[in-house]
Amino acid sequence: MDLQNLNPSSLKSRFTARFLRALTEINAPKTISSSSPREIFQRYRRIKVAADKSMAYSVRSRRIWSRATLWRLRTRSRSRRLVSFGRRASVKTRTTASHGKENKEHHGAVLGVQAEELRELVPGGEAMDLCNLLDETAHYIKCLTTQGFCVYMGGLLCEGCC
Repeated sequence: MDLQNLNPSSLKSRFTARFLRALTEINAPKTISSSSPREIFQRYRRIKVAADKSMAYSVRSRRIWSRATLWRLRTRSRSRRLVSFGRRASVKTRTTASHGKENKEHHGAVLGVQAEELRELVPGGEAMDLCNLLDETAHYIKCLTTQGFCVYMGGLLCEGCC
C-alpha cells in the first residue's frame, strides 16, 4: 500500500488517517505495564472502538449505519459510567413456516427471517425498510472490508518498525 499516492478523499485514506490518530492517542498515555488478561482485553476494546469510530466518522453522516454506530458508542460510554458492567441475556425466537402453506409463502417467511437477521447485524437496521436495509448492508460490508484491509496493512507496516 503506497501511502503517498492515496486519494485524500477516498474512504480508505480518511479511515486510515483517523484510525492512526486514534491509535496514537491510545498509545500516548501509557504503555502496558503488565500483560494481565484484563489489561489486554481493555486495550483490545479501545482499539476496536477506535476502529469503529474512525470508520463511522470517515463515512460522515451520509449513512444510517454510521449515525447509529456513533450514537451507540456515545451512549455506551455514558452508560458505562453510570451502570456497572453486566450483560443481559436475550432470548431470540425464530418463526418457522408451517408445512401446509404454499411454497411462495414459505419463501416470503424465509426472506423475512433473513431480513430480520440483517437488521440485527447492521447498526440502525431496525428502523429500515428492506430496500434501504440492503443498500446500507452493501455499504457497511464495503466499509468493514476497507477497515479490515487498513488494519491488516497497518499491522504489516508495524511489524517492520518493531
